[in-house]
Amino acid sequence: MKHIFIINPVAGGARGVEDVLRTALCNTSYDWELYTTTAPMDAVRYIKERCQSGEPMRFYACGGDGTLQEVAVGTYGCSNASFSCYPSGSGNDFVKYYGKADYFRRLPALLESKDVPVDLIQVGERFSLNVLNFGFEAAVADTMGKLRHKPLIGGKNAYTVGILKSLINSMRTPVRVVCDGELFYEGDCLLCTVANGQYVGGSFRCAPRSRNDDGQMDVCLVKPISRLRFVSLIGKYVRGEHLDDPKLKDIMLYRRCKSIQVEGLDERFAYTLDGEVMHERSFYAQMVQHAVKFGVPAIEHQEKQTGGKKQPVRPAAVTAETAHR
Repeated sequence: MKHIFIINPVAGGARGVEDVLRTALCNTSYDWELYTTTAPMDAVRYIKERCQSGEPMRFYACGGDGTLQEVAVGTYGCSNASFSCYPSGSGNDFVKYYGKADYFRRLPALLESKDVPVDLIQVGERFSLNVLNFGFEAAVADTMGKLRHKPLIGGKNAYTVGILKSLINSMRTPVRVVCDGELFYEGDCLLCTVANGQYVGGSFRCAPRSRNDDGQMDVCLVKPISRLRFVSLIGKYVRGEHLDDPKLKDIMLYRRCKSIQVEGLDERFAYTLDGEVMHERSFYAQMVQHAVKFGVPAIEHQEKQTGGKKQPVRPAAVTAETAHR
């Protein structure tokens, strides 16, 4: 198998990754290559072209979640290809489903990864590997994108500015949500996540019950709340406790489905697709089960090598014993 590392040079933590990988890989007997992307979606184009040879390949995303999503989409429909991840971004949300992002930075185990099937959320001709959301979080992402390169309020400050602005202007988003042909909710919401993965925003466990290989997306909608109650919700949202807390039953709606139709009921509506903001008044999304193959390192073996530290929380579907179901 050929191992090809796709490097995004503008990812948040990607500086120096090429040198690190080249040094480490030169000391192995694997057939490997490095490729540095030149523009958005370049990874998709490159992978599609390489897969035409029919040679077995695994592509490793070396960047953030946006890079990983592009690499996943590149392998979609290519039976001779799988993908994995050498986390080099600021969030690395998708790989947290399998434990710590650091497990994917251990090259010996990463190169010996076992492929497991992973679903994709399809929205028209686009795909989401991790999470699609709208409401408060989409408003924050929209502000961040506009301010990212501004002096003083840009860079790392853009996220803080985005939250502050959304606390003023985006506590209510009018929507109509239909899941599997049935009306799920109509009215104002604070936020909603449509998840294939479990984490978003670098630290928030937005979908603690989600499985990324079962052909269903997890939909969690939060009704409008006061700003004071919003602050009290954040910690539970980080820990993934929001679905089981009886104190939140009055504002939390949850279900699983194979398709979802969402209509924004005012002109400000936008949604995010793995962090990319889409200014469209409505969208239809459906699950594509086992759409791609994802390489997962032998995490249990790695835990033993690190002195028996606490095992990461992982869905049973991706343990070593069930990797080849």
